[in-house]
Amino acid sequence: MSKETAAFAATSPAETEWVTLLQDNTRAGGQGAPPIAPPSRARWQARIGGSIRSAPVLHGSTLYAASLLGKLHAIDVETGREKWNFAAPKQIYSTPSRFQEKVLFGCDDGKVYAVHQDSGTKLWEASTGGEVWASPVVRQGTAYFGSADGHLYAADARTGKLRWKQALGGRVYSTAYAAERSIYVGCGDGHAHSLNAATGKMQWSVLTGNGIDSSPALVGGTLLFGSEDFFVYALDANSGAVLWKYETGLGISSSPAVADDVAYIGSKDGFLYALAVKTGELKWKTRAGEVITAPPVFSEGVVYVQSWGTLALDAATGKLLWRAGPGGSVQGAPVIAEGVVYVAGNGGEVYALE
Repeated sequence: MSKETAAFAATSPAETEWVTLLQDNTRAGGQGAPPIAPPSRARWQARIGGSIRSAPVLHGSTLYAASLLGKLHAIDVETGREKWNFAAPKQIYSTPSRFQEKVLFGCDDGKVYAVHQDSGTKLWEASTGGEVWASPVVRQGTAYFGSADGHLYAADARTGKLRWKQALGGRVYSTAYAAERSIYVGCGDGHAHSLNAATGKMQWSVLTGNGIDSSPALVGGTLLFGSEDFFVYALDANSGAVLWKYETGLGISSSPAVADDVAYIGSKDGFLYALAVKTGELKWKTRAGEVITAPPVFSEGVVYVQSWGTLALDAATGKLLWRAGPGGSVQGAPVIAEGVVYVAGNGGEVYALE
């Protein structure tokens, strides 16, 4: 385990906390949680209105979900009742992210908002020059987020005050990976970038064959992400050198999640791929739908992916264990906690399946 990975693991949230995309800043995706039995019913179904294109996040007894109607909703996980909502001026594609008592998210009005987790009261806002689809990622008190204006921003997570911004050359929908000293992010012009976390200075840049909306994961010294050029890439995190790449059948906007030295990632060809982190060797691939854009998540020995419903696959073999939930298209990752699967669908419903 690298020093950067170890530093995150020591401070990772409890298994029932999913505070950002793929649970925490390590993109752990729930690994270590007990496997979920095939859900037999919906504990509750909440209709919040407007399509949901991002993943929910969980803190304590509250699930936070955002919609294209421009609202962030706080939902009681036991009853499905709304605790509060915050109305933003435009659509929200960004997955919320929690830091201390704040919930952060980006909006199509070009701003990142921080609201209080218990009341929805706005605490601060930070402006960019384009829509913000990326999820804000907080590391050591700094929130990092990309914008469609082609910049990556670093702001004080407590106040929203800008610390630096760096031009990248294309829209940024990829959620950044924040390591101790470096920030890694993909760009719509096909480049993957490494920036100095403190200053925003460019450290290296690598060109792929098409845009990168996939959010990277870091395992030891290996950076993993997908590109719309059909390939999964593994780069040396220090130099940007390409260690290997694996071709899928279509473009990739899904993000990798990693467990036990295997990277799991979906492609728009409808397959979920399991690749060895060190070599790129294909362990298995399983057709899970027509298009997979949501990143997978884990429990012990099981990988879950959203397509037309929630699919549970054996992590070692890719064998389908069960399928449950709504049949409509789902673009956000599920949340797995205490035997319950929380799913937000494109139709504007949030489900708790058990």
